[in-house]
Amino acid sequence: MKFKKFGNKWVVRIDKGEEVIQTIKKICEDNKIKLSSLSGIGAANRVTVGLFNTKSKQYQSRELIGDYEITNLSGNISTMNGEIYLHLHIGLSDSKYNAYGGHLTSAIISGTGEIIIEEIDGEIERGFNKEVGLNLLFK
Repeated sequence: MKFKKFGNKWVVRIDKGEEVIQTIKKICEDNKIKLSSLSGIGAANRVTVGLFNTKSKQYQSRELIGDYEITNLSGNISTMNGEIYLHLHIGLSDSKYNAYGGHLTSAIISGTGEIIIEEIDGEIERGFNKEVGLNLLFK
């Protein structure tokens, strides 16, 4: 991983073999980034995506293994219980141009990942909402 800050924006390169969530979380922890938006592109070969079932209030996950283009990575960074909390969604395409997407649980970079983190001066703490079954912004 390599990164550089320009004003309130962080330009990040995630390298082959690195896991996206862990890498971004480490950058945020090391640099005290507590609130931001995020976008990115790249390539991955092992990705776990999820869909939140609003009736059962549980995530249904699917692991995708193979060559995938990350056509869109977007989300936000906040805190929960004082810890960095990433909420990311991903769009992917395979060699036949089939599209996949959902809540990102894990992604291993196979080529490169190019991420822009736009830091926001502030902090928003998440809290679990029992009615919805999710960790929502604004505790």
